Amino acid sequence: MKLEMGYFHVQDIVFGEKTFFENGILTINKEEALNIVLQDENITYADLIIAKEGDPIRITPVKDAVEPRCKVSGGVMFPGVTNKLVPVGQGRTHVLKGSCVLAVGKHWGGFQDGLIDMSGPGAKQTMFSQLNNICLVADTNEDFEKNQQQKKNKALRWAALRLAEYVGNCVKDLEPEELDVYEHLPLVQRSKEVRELPSVVYVLQLQSQMLENGYNALVYGWDTNHMLPTLMNPNELLDGAIVSGSFMPSSSKISTYQHANNATIKRLMEEHGKTINFLGAIVSNLNVQLEEKQRSAFFVRQIATSLGAQGAIVAEEGYGNPDSDFILVVDELEDAGIKVVGITNECTGRDGKSQPLVDLSEKANAIVSTGNVSQFIKLPPMEIVIGELESLARDGNSGGWAESVLPDGSIEMENNGVFCADSSTGNHYKTVVEY
Repeated sequence: MKLEMGYFHVQDIVFGEKTFFENGILTINKEEALNIVLQDENITYADLIIAKEGDPIRITPVKDAVEPRCKVSGGVMFPGVTNKLVPVGQGRTHVLKGSCVLAVGKHWGGFQDGLIDMSGPGAKQTMFSQLNNICLVADTNEDFEKNQQQKKNKALRWAALRLAEYVGNCVKDLEPEELDVYEHLPLVQRSKEVRELPSVVYVLQLQSQMLENGYNALVYGWDTNHMLPTLMNPNELLDGAIVSGSFMPSSSKISTYQHANNATIKRLMEEHGKTINFLGAIVSNLNVQLEEKQRSAFFVRQIATSLGAQGAIVAEEGYGNPDSDFILVVDELEDAGIKVVGITNECTGRDGKSQPLVDLSEKANAIVSTGNVSQFIKLPPMEIVIGELESLARDGNSGGWAESVLPDGSIEMENNGVFCADSSTGNHYKTVVEY
């Protein structure tokens, strides 16, 4: 399976009479773009606001992030979600690199929604402060969700997907500035030299703890609560086969943007044929009941051993209850003779002295920490707020509380509520070091 990714590097975003890309500048016809958003009758208000790196801007409540892209050949964007169900991971995809669509609530937030600061100390907490962001600020008539701690946010999240594709289509017929090629051959077609390298598999544990449809991560549009661990070609993940769910404390969430830019997968692909034989990605789920957790762990072990894996990277989306799924998979793989490196955040309390994971094992002896969700942070006021700052304290944000927002607009909160601050794909620069 061969995938070409053509990159167009966005240096600035402005509004204009038509949507086009030229000389590093992305120009967007705002009225036309909003018409794409308002195709959903559930959206009652929508606006677009540009937020760039270094701007004195605070954005909240953020619900998802999507990279503007278009398929030139070999599939569609977001298959099984906003477009028909067809395979992806092959052909050519064009990408407006350095830009991002953020789905932002005009008023209502919740447990799963986060905050992004484009400058100041808060900007160091999340990678999205470094991008040129197209903030889709919208409200909906989904009144049943407004007072719920957990929200599906479907209308706004799906609108962000459509908007990202609309913007991405402006480079469909252009020649990219840079081209990356990802080719993942079947195991039997690999050369003897590649097959003799250490064989490594990547295990991605997606959040899927909600029994009702609409909250969990989607694979080709399929709710991951209803799936068993599945072997996927890594090209499929890089080409948009996974859409982020709404259920997950914000700092631990893997956004749709990060799924399609999974830095761990990209590095494994880069090392393939040089230092490792990269076998593929096992996409797994995170469950609630112990029997479900054990079943998934058994399937991960069976797939990995059938492939002949000697090493594995296991990445967990979230913390708390999912830690038991994470540790079960590590134990199963280690018992099968497969060496494991885990990637996860931790919940060690504000003083850093609490147990980092709910479940532990002596076999989990190589873990990369992506941060402490309980880290206490103080953020100064910002000149501009996109969305509604009060939602952080009012609507049950996972890192906020009733007194989080101070009268001068400054914030006291936990890292838990910073958008994708410590998700496990490697798309960040923050970690915890043990001395």
